[in-house]
Amino acid sequence: MFNKENEGYYFQYSSKVLEDLKSKDSKLAEAIDRIGLIQREIMPESFSAMVFSVISQLISKKAANTVWGRLNLLVEAVTPNELAAAELEDIIQCGMTRRKAETIKALAVAEISGEIDFSKLHLLSDDEIIKTLSAFKGIGVWTAEMLLIFTLNRMDVVSYNDLAIRKGIMKLYGLEKLTKKEFNEYRERYSPYGSVASLYLWEISTW
Repeated sequence: MFNKENEGYYFQYSSKVLEDLKSKDSKLAEAIDRIGLIQREIMPESFSAMVFSVISQLISKKAANTVWGRLNLLVEAVTPNELAAAELEDIIQCGMTRRKAETIKALAVAEISGEIDFSKLHLLSDDEIIKTLSAFKGIGVWTAEMLLIFTLNRMDVVSYNDLAIRKGIMKLYGLEKLTKKEFNEYRERYSPYGSVASLYLWEISTW
């Protein structure tokens, strides 16, 4: 999905996790049995993953991969030093908005200056990571939550800010609407393996 150096990295969970989720919810259990094992690629390097997450905001996966490919042609590697040195207009020409390009530049400068150390994010709690990242203009809770799942392999993330997640819940349970209170009740039901439930909810949203 991302590039050759990331091939073979997948979100890690066990069959025991699936059995735990299935025991908590019969409808989810039926969906898991129907879908089978889901393997989702992750991007293990936090800084480049954060850049990819910013690129991915509000666009399709196909479009995000296209922009990502162009960015990798622009710079030798998606690193703080390379992106800090790149011209803002050249980054924009890869196919992203000015705001996204400015956010990416700001993240690069923050890493170089020591304002944030992406290599040590894994030492923080989920809430601490969300608070740290969402302090940057152009990065919201959803972007931080995607990093939690698809880089740090955190196990209990169900994003209310993700439309497909909400759609998946509504399809799974035959709901015409979903309140924040109801969403939180489902999220609590899936805990402590909400991220695995999310993998299936994304799939269910496409049914």
